[in-house]
Amino acid sequence: MKIVLLFLVLLFLPLILFSTIGGGDVAFKTEAGDVIFSHDSHVSSYKLVCTLCHDSLYSGAEKRRRVTMKQMEKGESCGFCHNGRTAFPVGESCEMCHKR
Repeated sequence: MKIVLLFLVLLFLPLILFSTIGGGDVAFKTEAGDVIFSHDSHVSSYKLVCTLCHDSLYSGAEKRRRVTMKQMEKGESCGFCHNGRTAFPVGESCEMCHKR
Protein backbone atom coordinates (compact mmCIF):
# COMPACT_ATOMS: atom_id res chain seq x y z
CA MET A 1 0.00 0.00 0.00
CA LYS A 2 2.82 2.41 0.87
CA ILE A 3 4.50 1.71 -2.45
CA VAL A 4 1.31 2.52 -4.35
CA LEU A 5 0.88 5.77 -2.41
CA LEU A 6 4.51 6.73 -3.03
CA PHE A 7 4.10 5.94 -6.73
CA LEU A 8 1.01 8.15 -6.96
CA VAL A 9 2.72 11.03 -5.16
CA LEU A 10 5.73 10.80 -7.49
CA LEU A 11 3.46 10.54 -10.51
CA PHE A 12 1.43 13.64 -9.68
CA LEU A 13 4.13 15.74 -8.00
CA PRO A 14 5.32 17.39 -11.25
CA LEU A 15 1.72 18.30 -12.09
CA ILE A 16 1.27 19.93 -8.71
CA LEU A 17 4.62 21.72 -8.72
CA PHE A 18 4.40 23.04 -12.27
CA SER A 19 0.68 23.67 -12.56
CA THR A 20 -0.56 27.15 -13.27
CA ILE A 21 -3.27 28.65 -11.14
CA GLY A 22 -5.72 30.77 -13.07
CA GLY A 23 -7.62 30.60 -16.27
CA GLY A 24 -5.43 32.70 -18.53
CA ASP A 25 -6.63 35.88 -20.13
CA VAL A 26 -10.30 36.37 -20.93
CA ALA A 27 -11.19 38.80 -23.74
CA PHE A 28 -14.38 40.82 -23.82
CA LYS A 29 -15.34 42.77 -26.93
CA THR A 30 -16.96 46.11 -26.14
CA GLU A 31 -17.83 49.25 -28.08
CA ALA A 32 -15.47 51.23 -25.83
CA GLY A 33 -12.54 48.95 -26.68
CA ASP A 34 -11.61 45.40 -25.84
CA VAL A 35 -11.22 44.42 -22.20
CA ILE A 36 -8.67 41.76 -21.38
CA PHE A 37 -9.16 40.25 -17.94
CA SER A 38 -5.92 38.75 -16.63
CA HIS A 39 -6.38 35.87 -14.21
CA ASP A 40 -2.63 36.01 -13.57
CA SER A 41 -2.66 39.58 -12.32
CA HIS A 42 -5.70 39.03 -10.13
CA VAL A 43 -4.77 35.61 -8.71
CA SER A 44 -0.98 35.75 -8.57
CA SER A 45 -0.22 39.44 -8.17
CA TYR A 46 -3.06 40.33 -5.81
CA LYS A 47 -3.23 36.93 -4.07
CA LEU A 48 -6.97 36.55 -4.63
CA VAL A 49 -8.55 33.13 -4.28
CA CYS A 50 -10.58 31.70 -7.16
CA THR A 51 -13.70 31.29 -5.05
CA LEU A 52 -13.91 35.03 -4.45
CA CYS A 53 -15.38 35.36 -7.95
CA HIS A 54 -16.16 31.86 -9.10
CA ASP A 55 -19.39 30.30 -8.02
CA SER A 56 -20.65 33.66 -6.78
CA LEU A 57 -19.96 36.13 -9.61
CA TYR A 58 -18.77 34.22 -12.65
CA SER A 59 -19.79 30.58 -12.83
CA GLY A 60 -22.65 29.15 -14.79
CA ALA A 61 -24.00 30.07 -18.19
CA GLU A 62 -26.45 32.62 -16.80
CA LYS A 63 -23.56 34.59 -15.27
CA ARG A 64 -21.68 34.82 -18.57
CA ARG A 65 -24.13 37.31 -19.94
CA ARG A 66 -23.08 40.70 -21.18
CA VAL A 67 -22.42 43.10 -18.32
CA THR A 68 -22.85 46.85 -18.68
CA MET A 69 -20.97 49.68 -16.99
CA LYS A 70 -24.21 50.60 -15.23
CA GLN A 71 -24.39 47.11 -13.71
CA MET A 72 -20.75 47.28 -12.63
CA GLU A 73 -21.38 50.66 -11.01
CA LYS A 74 -24.07 48.88 -8.94
CA GLY A 75 -21.48 46.38 -7.68
CA GLU A 76 -22.11 43.56 -10.12
CA SER A 77 -19.38 41.70 -12.01
CA CYS A 78 -16.07 43.64 -11.89
CA GLY A 79 -17.78 46.31 -9.80
CA PHE A 80 -17.94 43.89 -6.87
CA CYS A 81 -14.27 44.67 -6.12
CA HIS A 82 -13.73 47.72 -8.31
CA ASN A 83 -15.77 49.93 -6.01
CA GLY A 84 -13.16 52.46 -4.85
CA ARG A 85 -12.60 50.66 -1.56
CA THR A 86 -11.25 47.24 -2.51
CA ALA A 87 -9.81 48.30 -5.89
CA PHE A 88 -9.90 51.33 -8.14
CA PRO A 89 -13.50 52.19 -9.04
CA VAL A 90 -15.19 51.29 -12.30
CA GLY A 91 -15.01 54.25 -14.67
CA GLU A 92 -12.07 55.96 -12.97
CA SER A 93 -9.50 55.31 -15.70
CA CYS A 94 -11.11 53.81 -18.79
CA GLU A 95 -7.76 52.84 -20.32
CA MET A 96 -6.96 50.61 -17.32
CA CYS A 97 -9.45 48.06 -18.70
CA HIS A 98 -10.45 49.17 -22.20
CA LYS A 99 -7.73 48.78 -24.82
CA ARG A 100 -8.19 50.16 -28.31
